[in-house]
Amino acid sequence: MTGIEDYTRQYGLVRKIDAYGYLDYLKTHPEAPRKHGKIVLVTADTPLKASRGEGKTTTTIALIDALRARGIDATAVLRQPSMGITAAGSKGGASGGGKASLTHPELIDWGLCGEMAAIEAAQNLLVSFAEKAVDEGKLDTVLVPRVSEVPSRSLRKITVDAGKNNVAERVVLTPTCELMQIVVLSRSMDEIAERVAAMIAGTKDGKPVKFGEFTDLWRITGILGDAVKPALTETVNGSPVYVHGGPFANVSIGIPTLVSVELACALHDVVIVEAGYGADAGAQKWLDIACREYGAQWPSAAVVVTRATTWRDDPALQWRYPFHVQRLEGLNIPTFPLINLWSGEDDQIDSLRATAKDLKFRDPIIGNLFRDGGEALAPQLDAFVDVLGIGDGKAPASPASHKGMPLIDDIRWVAGNAYGVPAERVVKRDGFDESLAEAEQLCADAGFSLNDLALVAVKSPATMTDNDSAPADERTVTLKKVEVHAGAGLVQVNLTTSLTTPMPKIV
Repeated sequence: MTGIEDYTRQYGLVRKIDAYGYLDYLKTHPEAPRKHGKIVLVTADTPLKASRGEGKTTTTIALIDALRARGIDATAVLRQPSMGITAAGSKGGASGGGKASLTHPELIDWGLCGEMAAIEAAQNLLVSFAEKAVDEGKLDTVLVPRVSEVPSRSLRKITVDAGKNNVAERVVLTPTCELMQIVVLSRSMDEIAERVAAMIAGTKDGKPVKFGEFTDLWRITGILGDAVKPALTETVNGSPVYVHGGPFANVSIGIPTLVSVELACALHDVVIVEAGYGADAGAQKWLDIACREYGAQWPSAAVVVTRATTWRDDPALQWRYPFHVQRLEGLNIPTFPLINLWSGEDDQIDSLRATAKDLKFRDPIIGNLFRDGGEALAPQLDAFVDVLGIGDGKAPASPASHKGMPLIDDIRWVAGNAYGVPAERVVKRDGFDESLAEAEQLCADAGFSLNDLALVAVKSPATMTDNDSAPADERTVTLKKVEVHAGAGLVQVNLTTSLTTPMPKIV
């Protein structure tokens, strides 16, 4: 009988899986054995600094090791980090640490199997086609940006053919580009091709022109062959982990590929999905983009990671962690606080439990995961395992789509639900209305409605509002500009102190 091994091959030190092929096989062979894994969302507190992590990957790895030690078939799906940020040492990679880490972490942090490079090359090839279209009179402007894996001030704004066509261009980091979003959200090579064809290359006489109108798309999808296959790695304790995709959560969608998650759910009973940055970033996007708009499975439980210092050291920001936990509970997701201890913090456990009790949290999971790994978690997971309903074949229902909702109403909804800022305190910066009108016209000229695109909030990873330290009744969210990613089916709205890319400095 055909099985997953028929779709798997060794690729250096890891294995690559033809997830599209295997999932297609399961669709056409309903009698084939498969599992219906439950999703657990691992997210975090909003970090005190953009460059500081709370330990989501370390927690994710420790959690699957602990579940497997209890006899539960658990796995995780992780994103790949950007080499530019990892190399700068300003943020950890995506491989955990200490006893809760992956084997061969250098592979994860330094390009894995070339997925990032392939996506970078493919989008840059698209831009080259657009530039050629300018020379041929098919385009007047180029709207799709070039891609770089390394931050650079010099690449923030460039001009092509200076003195000739003077075509203005810009450059973004690979994890933020539209082609990365397309790979993350697509479930087949045909869908990738359709979405690339729908990308708006630029304008001619003020009207949008899509790549499908002048480009042979096989050139693009053929660079992507192995990049769309999830990599199978493992923890130092032998637990399986899938790595695929790498969009940032602050300026993109911050989630692993949907196909890698669906593959994992077909092979395992519990699948830990790690979403980028805090609950206001990657978790919001998993719930409101992946689940609400793209049919991903709603979580059966969530874990919100924090460090003792993030949670309690800044009185003006202490509201954020309880807000995240209570918000997810309010969405009928059983939500477990997890405090990731650092060296010298073991004596705080009793006081941390007391604070959690005062806040009416579920009993928190606490441990030094770098030092102790899954051994710290295994004895604390009874209640967590109980809520999952492993093996019952039932998945929670996802909420209704927001497609058709006016974009401004959708932004206000996210601000109220994910950031705690009511609609009347969502304000517009000068120029926002003009940016919105231009985006609406671009979509109308391209034959679709802006309101049918899924909203991506582009924001700082270290703040939920314009000023998180302000009193609750004074916090605002400022709308800055709108950018259409037609191929990915997304509209990006820059909020608050959002970072630009390539970043003007290493954060």
